[in-house]
Amino acid sequence: MPHPQKPATVYWLENTLYLNITNKCSNNCYFCLKNFKNGVSGFRLKLTEEPSIAQVIAELQEVIYMRKWAELVFCGFGEPTQRLDCLLEVTRWIRQHYGKPLRIRVNTNGHAYMLNDGRDVAKELKAAGVDKVSVSLNAHDQNTYDEVCKPKLAGAYAGVLDFIEKAKLHLEVEVTAVRIPEVDVQKLVAVAEKMNAKLRLREYIPCFW
Repeated sequence: MPHPQKPATVYWLENTLYLNITNKCSNNCYFCLKNFKNGVSGFRLKLTEEPSIAQVIAELQEVIYMRKWAELVFCGFGEPTQRLDCLLEVTRWIRQHYGKPLRIRVNTNGHAYMLNDGRDVAKELKAAGVDKVSVSLNAHDQNTYDEVCKPKLAGAYAGVLDFIEKAKLHLEVEVTAVRIPEVDVQKLVAVAEKMNAKLRLREYIPCFW
């Protein structure tokens, strides 16, 4: 069982294993779970320090063989691609050491190319062993995105759209959005359709994830 006070790098919900490798994020979304809770299902996700690659792998080794996981997801209280090298190294370790079939997904805000200038992020993710990215678009236009996601990077919305297009060349891509009052769902559907991307809407419930 999880320790309620110790920050968790590795946590799980049912048969899905999650990796919380950073709390850094290039957005400050008002609806983010970390604004309401310290964690989920008894796991504390607010980190006191960024775990090293060795720490992540050590924690992963303790639980990855416990059961046959349906999926492993890089998703925590931060943007995983802020630590791209950690994400890639851990993914490679999983592919080399975990012998069972395992789907690996990255939940991302789509800023990866802006955060890792000069790198072909989608290609690197695929080469390491990532199967899918879930990209949090969360808005139907730039103004709404700036209002609800409060990005720290200029041109962030265009950067997310660019990431989706590039990711489609190498990975399975799913676009996600939280149902919040500011977002016009019909317009969002149109944006996803124009990019030929699958859209999944998530309910906004501050007290539950």
